[in-house]
Amino acid sequence: MPTNRRISFLDLEFDVADMEAALDWLRSPAAGDAFRYVVTPNVDHVVRLDSASSRRAGNRDAYLLADLCLCDSRILSRLARWCGLRLPVVTGSDLTDQLLGRIVKPGDRIVVIGGDAALQEGLAARFPKVEWIQHQPPMGLASNPAAIEAAALFVARQHARFTFLAVGSPQQELIAVRTSRVPGATGTALCIGAALQFVTDQEKRAPTFVRRIGFEWTYRLAVQPRRMWRRYLVEGPKIFLIAWRWRRSVAAVPR
Repeated sequence: MPTNRRISFLDLEFDVADMEAALDWLRSPAAGDAFRYVVTPNVDHVVRLDSASSRRAGNRDAYLLADLCLCDSRILSRLARWCGLRLPVVTGSDLTDQLLGRIVKPGDRIVVIGGDAALQEGLAARFPKVEWIQHQPPMGLASNPAAIEAAALFVARQHARFTFLAVGSPQQELIAVRTSRVPGATGTALCIGAALQFVTDQEKRAPTFVRRIGFEWTYRLAVQPRRMWRRYLVEGPKIFLIAWRWRRSVAAVPR
C-alpha cells in the first residue's frame, strides 16, 4: 500500500494517499506479480452504492476488496473534513494523465475495456509506442454476468502492465474484482470512467481553477445538461443525507 493507513468513511475504506504516493504504488509491481486494482469513488459512486439494489447486489464489496481506494471528489473530501477526517483527493482523471505521462514506457502493453474505435485511434495517435489492446463489452453490462466474465477473462489473458477499465460504475469495479479471482492474472487495473476521453480530447475537462475549487460538476452539467442533470441535480444531493447519517452512526458508537 502507498501508506500504512486507511480510513473508514461512508462505509468505504479509503487510502490516505496523495498523487505522488499513488504513483509510487503504481510503479512498484514487478513483471508477473499478481493482479491488483485501483478504485476512485466519487459522489456518484457513493450515492449509487447506498441504493437498495446496489446493497442487494453486493457491489460495495468490489470497492472494499480493491488494492488501492482513492477519493475522486473534493465534495467527499470536504464532507470527510466535516466528519473529522483528512481525505486527500486524487481523481481518476488526474491519475490516468499522470500515469500515462510519467510511468508508461514505450513497448508497454495496455488494455482498454470500453470506449469506441475513435478512442482507440486517439490513444494510438497520442501514444504510438504503446501497445493498445481494446475490448468493447456490450451495453447493459451491470446486469450481464456473462459479459462481465468475458471482460475479466480478456483482461487476465492479456497479461498487460496496465488495464484501464472505462465502462462506468459499478461495471468497471465488478470486472476488476472478477479479474482478481482469475488464476494467474497479472498487472494493475484502474477503474477510471471517462478519463481516457479527456486524455484524447473526446471530451473537454473543466478549467483547472474550476476543478480546484470543487465545481467541475457544474462545468459538466453546463456542457452536457441532458446527460448530467439527473446525476448532479437529483441523485447527487443525496450525498449530504448519506454523510449526515454516517456521521451520526459513528458518533453513536461507544468509544
